[in-house]
Amino acid sequence: MAEALLMKPDARHEFFRRLQLINPQPKSDLQYTSTFELLIAVILSAQATDKSVNVATAKLFPNANTPKEILTLGIDKLSDYIQTIGLFRSMAKNVIATCQLLIDDHNGEVPSTRQALEALPGVGRKTANVVLNIAFGELTMAVDTHIFRVGNRMGMAPGKDVVAVEMKLMKNVPTEFMMYAHHWLILHGRYTCIARKPKCGECAVYDLCGYRKKKNFVE
Repeated sequence: MAEALLMKPDARHEFFRRLQLINPQPKSDLQYTSTFELLIAVILSAQATDKSVNVATAKLFPNANTPKEILTLGIDKLSDYIQTIGLFRSMAKNVIATCQLLIDDHNGEVPSTRQALEALPGVGRKTANVVLNIAFGELTMAVDTHIFRVGNRMGMAPGKDVVAVEMKLMKNVPTEFMMYAHHWLILHGRYTCIARKPKCGECAVYDLCGYRKKKNFVE
């Protein structure tokens, strides 16, 4: 990854101000109607695109959308619902194990602490951050491949791994934008600042970007 100039505080503020104007209250591309559905969808998205997860859960959730109902399905029937998702068999095992723990330890409810969430099978730091932010309103930063790329490429939060980028974003993103920051960054990375050929000519924050060779990307 090419070196980027560090984005200064005023540029970071302007970056999020513009994205807020374009999309004031961004939402996840995942489709869900409850905190439990959100949790399951995010677990499944670890090995699949949001679009493919939505295809699977559109079939699954109308038939089973509580821990008890999914446990009743069992691994084989659950696998049938999610077989279009990568590593669906191991995903099904994690989901079943998570549902069992939710019933055994949390009265069937999704816990609201990082420690409890990360104790669930298939739930890592990123998944926990997504649930904490969307479901419980915590100011977290769920760093995926898109945010990792944008943070490094634009010079907003350069880091060698996702945790380093997360920590820098938690420090560098202005507090007033933190609630929706990870949504804006994911959407920017997914649809504009894409990996191989960034759409710099369509970018609303192009002039703020710290990428040294960004002119090479302009079509």
